[in-house]
Amino acid sequence: MRVAVDTGGTFTDCVYLADGQLKVLKVFSTPADPSQAVLNALAQIGAGAVLNVRHGTTIGTNAMLERKGALVAFVTTAGFEDTIAIGRQTRAKLYDWFAPVPVCLVPRELRFGVPERVSAQGEMLCSPTEEELDALVDAVRVSGAEAVAISLLFSFANPETELRVESALQRLGIPVSTSHRILPEFREYERASTIVANAYLAPKMQTYLLHLEDCVATQYAGGRVDVMQSSGGIISARLAAREPVRTILSGPAGGVIGTCQVARWAGFDRIVGFDMGGTSTDVFLVDATQDAQLTSESAVAGIPVSVPMLDIHTAGAGGGSIARFDAGGMLRVGPESAGSDPGPICFGRGTMPTVTDANLLLGRLDAESFIGGGVNLDRQRTERLMQEQKGRLATAEEFAAGILRVVETQMEKAIRVISVERGHDPRQFTLVAFGGGGPLHACSLARALRIPRVLIPAMPGALSAVGILLADAVRDYSRTVMLPGDALERVAVIFKDLDQRGISEFAAEGLQGTALHTIDVRYRRQGYELNVPYDVQAPAKSVVAFHQMHQQRYGFCDEARPVEIVNLRLRMIAAGESYSPIQQELVVGDGSGAFYATRLVYFDGEFVSARLYRRDGLAPGHTICGPALITEYTSATVLPPDCRARVDNFGNLVITFTEDSK
Repeated sequence: MRVAVDTGGTFTDCVYLADGQLKVLKVFSTPADPSQAVLNALAQIGAGAVLNVRHGTTIGTNAMLERKGALVAFVTTAGFEDTIAIGRQTRAKLYDWFAPVPVCLVPRELRFGVPERVSAQGEMLCSPTEEELDALVDAVRVSGAEAVAISLLFSFANPETELRVESALQRLGIPVSTSHRILPEFREYERASTIVANAYLAPKMQTYLLHLEDCVATQYAGGRVDVMQSSGGIISARLAAREPVRTILSGPAGGVIGTCQVARWAGFDRIVGFDMGGTSTDVFLVDATQDAQLTSESAVAGIPVSVPMLDIHTAGAGGGSIARFDAGGMLRVGPESAGSDPGPICFGRGTMPTVTDANLLLGRLDAESFIGGGVNLDRQRTERLMQEQKGRLATAEEFAAGILRVVETQMEKAIRVISVERGHDPRQFTLVAFGGGGPLHACSLARALRIPRVLIPAMPGALSAVGILLADAVRDYSRTVMLPGDALERVAVIFKDLDQRGISEFAAEGLQGTALHTIDVRYRRQGYELNVPYDVQAPAKSVVAFHQMHQQRYGFCDEARPVEIVNLRLRMIAAGESYSPIQQELVVGDGSGAFYATRLVYFDGEFVSARLYRRDGLAPGHTICGPALITEYTSATVLPPDCRARVDNFGNLVITFTEDSK
């Protein structure tokens, strides 16, 4: 049995296949011990033996955001100890004279230099003695470090010295992360930052994942745990424990995979994904028939991370985001979140107003049907506490409306970053909204951005878990080569070595995969490169593809100018379990059989009468006109007066705007 579990800030989602259909269960997250929520979910669905748990986790993300990782010792080539703090001297806010200096994960006293030197071509110039290595081990032991990150200057060209340093430091019995294993690429700062991030997360992630795997193996004979990577592929829990930096965006990556699959089934190939959870909102863009885009130039909580990740933009705005007034009386929402403990006011324990409380107060949530009636929402308590904290605003409802305007503005800005600011016209895309809060705000965002269509998947609150369930097993490999563009035969030889490593490591896990080759190419003397496909049978096509991509990206290309091959990249892929939803026959109807109540809901400055529908009572082909609220187990969809929703033959809601509202 394969089960996908996605741990969020407020809820833990569990998705599994039963009788050929996807089933979903939501339980409260347990922040003190996230594995407990996973085990609770498995117990409730009655999981049996030979269990494969696919896990999307926020442990790494939260540790980075909250700066609650390990005490890391950074070991590098002598004379380069401070590169990890110096960085690239770039500033996020160029004209802010009072912007604070970014905090380095490694304090000065925990940076250690090794007297060694390797040339850029891999020639050994200077090697440390055994006495010098013993002194390094003693210094790291005395420092109290809980993990070690090793990133020597040119270890990607020759890892011999790094292997010796690694062997010596393993005597300390703490996690050791090395750059030649995790990221054998040039650019010493980004490589070092990635390895430090891995070491920073290693103790906590190793403890959590190995404990979870032991619990699953003990309670379910033959059970195993796999983990979702930030790149959208599955790896084993033990590999994730060694290289946790690959799982920082584990949960959001599942959302991207699930969204692309659902949109493809529904016939939409240009989409903007909008995932609003309890703590944050993740947005991404997929253009035409391309798969979700990968990037190796990400930054998480201000820390550069250069392992492959899906290109996701995150905003600190979720259902649990706390609203407050600053010293100047301005209303602020987030990034602080109430999480699941204490949670929003309406959950009965929290005391600070959140986005969820605002939605409840404005009639946009149905207290009786929330999570299938499993969670009782306390409207009276919410109204009383929000009335006490409304500041100078006239009513609690005005306070709630202000919270929604602020948070929707933040989410609109995030979508503009991945669309308008990158040359994409939102009017040519479909907004796919999911997560517990996405369908509540989707129509407002689409109207603000002039996106003509909104797609609400069949299980919006658990789509990330759906993506994790359906994802492929993936391993990524890379190597910096710095070869001229005409050295394609040499490229083929190096790729053969990478292929053998990938095949061997896949075989060790009982997998058989296919190889996807790409190379990073640039014009000679350029500072940055473009990633293009590499065909082993026709390698010259890569150079042609580079010129074309350069023309598309920058508006020009020079086919007479020599190019340089910088990095080789291999992605090994073992296809996941196939699943195709059943397409149902369309019928004509207005959803009257799913109607169950009428309520006043706040739209555009006033309360209007809206009809409430149960989504599981709607049949494919049914059409509903706003104002309306469509409730379901994992979420609720707000349908403003100027919108029309139609159920497609996959059970998705396709929402369009009426002519008068365009």
